[in-house]
Amino acid sequence: MAGSDTLFLLPGLMCDAAVWQHQRTHLSDHARIVIPDFRGFDSLTAMAQQVLATAPETYTVAGHSMGGRVALELFNLAPARMTRLALLDTGVHGKTAGEEQLRQGYIDLALQGGMGAVAAKWIPAMVHPQRRSDTDLIDRITAMVKRTSVTQFTGQIRALLNRPDAGAYLSNIQCPTLLLAGRQDTWSPPHQHAAMLQAIPHATLIIIENAGHMTPMERPDAVTTALRDWLIN
Repeated sequence: MAGSDTLFLLPGLMCDAAVWQHQRTHLSDHARIVIPDFRGFDSLTAMAQQVLATAPETYTVAGHSMGGRVALELFNLAPARMTRLALLDTGVHGKTAGEEQLRQGYIDLALQGGMGAVAAKWIPAMVHPQRRSDTDLIDRITAMVKRTSVTQFTGQIRALLNRPDAGAYLSNIQCPTLLLAGRQDTWSPPHQHAAMLQAIPHATLIIIENAGHMTPMERPDAVTTALRDWLIN
């Protein structure tokens, strides 16, 4: 892939460009890297429209977690413009039973204790159990979460709770598609990606060992290698 091609790296809930730091550094020789900021939005469609407004006629896209949901909405809005798709640690289902109460609990925690309190509760469930004592990793994720305001967090939660069931899109995806998940991701587990693999015509699935939900930061080398292979093959 030539360096003039555009690769959008879409961050997830409470995440920013830091989640893609390794990939941005090591894939810049294969594409022009663009990492949008989804803070301030309360709709997945609005997030996708922001990307489309800045995108060239055709582009590639990789989305992590909520960013994967945005990537699917990009396909829904303008399928012909997407030449490659990567979905990392994400899902396609709509709102699940009990999810609204769970997410409201995090909003309440943010209102009462700030985003630092959210980070302290949220991050341990998002990484491999053995990485919970990795202070460098945890500090970097915590700093990213704390760069999100309570209002921005609430907006992103609203966007996720109002997400569509994207399962109907999958059989229409004709571009080369990479599905990737951490083996120990309990939020978006590998079996969700295995189900997507069966529905997308030209998809491949890679499971990253010894990783939770935050694969781009937990196992950056493995994720970058998978994305590089997806880009050039």
